[in-house]
Amino acid sequence: MNSLPEKILLATDGSDDAALAARAAVDLSERFGSPLHVVHAWHSLPSAHFESMIRAYYKDMAKELLAKGVARIKDAGGAVAEAHLQEGRAADAILGLAEKIEADLVVLGSRGHGPVERIVIGSVSEGVVRGAACPVLVVRDGPDAWPPERVVLGDDGSEEARAAVEMGAKVGGVYGARGLLVQTYPSLMEVDVEGDTVTARMLDDEGWFKTGERNLGEKIEEIEGALGSRPKLRVASGDPTVCLLSAAEEGDAPERSLIAVGRRGLGAVRRATLGSVATKVLHVARGPILVCPARDG
Repeated sequence: MNSLPEKILLATDGSDDAALAARAAVDLSERFGSPLHVVHAWHSLPSAHFESMIRAYYKDMAKELLAKGVARIKDAGGAVAEAHLQEGRAADAILGLAEKIEADLVVLGSRGHGPVERIVIGSVSEGVVRGAACPVLVVRDGPDAWPPERVVLGDDGSEEARAAVEMGAKVGGVYGARGLLVQTYPSLMEVDVEGDTVTARMLDDEGWFKTGERNLGEKIEEIEGALGSRPKLRVASGDPTVCLLSAAEEGDAPERSLIAVGRRGLGAVRRATLGSVATKVLHVARGPILVCPARDG
């Protein structure tokens, strides 16, 4: 499986979700031995009057929020490799810095607040997820949502999904989380499961049924190696978003279920995939979400 993240970037804005994201980022940094960078992005409102004064006000406030975020990490026993104050729209600033420092994982909250009517991290988590060249961990739902007790791994056979499964298994592994590998197929398909082998009859481009067989034994063994325990396998028929969310809702603490999914993917029926529903999962899931792009190479 892929190597562990060598550099983690935490986006912070002083909100409750950002505090939870900080806790997760510090924990992962320590467990993976990865340097932790912290960023706060800011911008001022355009004004016809007192523009320089307003800009200075927002910049000073941003410096204070970044300093508080760094102090909170240090008070918790964490170490900050470097703190970054970035001017610009939050999603663009975070993405630009992630690329510049070659971050391997971006961590942020799903809701936040900032100097402009509480609009910073919460409004841009989707933008970061859509544009990041590395995995993005979005943390939400209060202090009990981390660390994860379960990892729901969405797989559709694409490179994005493969990266998500691998990273999700690694994150779950450091916490001893239980794993569930979810394979979804459209409801029009006939699917049989025997052991780790999935056989599906599906329509090809000309509208004829064809049979495809996929042995997941090797993938499950790889997940087991990273997770530390053998994941369960579930083959579900229907909407991938519903299948993943339903799996995450099982148990007594659904907010402790981490969903790992690819950002885009290649699917069975004209590219209808798990990857295409990553944004829907991001909007609806109660617990943390890990979204991965395809691996380089």
